[in-house]
Amino acid sequence: MKIYVGNMSFDTSENDLRKAFEAHGQVDSVSIITDRETGRPKGFGFVEMSSDSEARTAMENLNEKDFMGRMLKVNEARPRVEGSRGGLRGGYRSSF
Repeated sequence: MKIYVGNMSFDTSENDLRKAFEAHGQVDSVSIITDRETGRPKGFGFVEMSSDSEARTAMENLNEKDFMGRMLKVNEARPRVEGSRGGLRGGYRSSF
């Protein structure tokens, strides 16, 4: 199961995140999303766990909990919608 982890401290490393989730089961992968231009963390990432029950336990135990000074937002990741990157794409946006 792929898990979204938001509201992370910008100082959180992939190793820090892995350790937090490994307390609840086997972690397959961890990735912290960074800005393409600056390389700085964006404050969110993803954790993948092969066991759905372990993933659910991790989500229940880590959501809304303090981690490195921030209250984490942890839930099941939603599939990415292609082309959904925001912006106007040359279209018109009303101001009212």
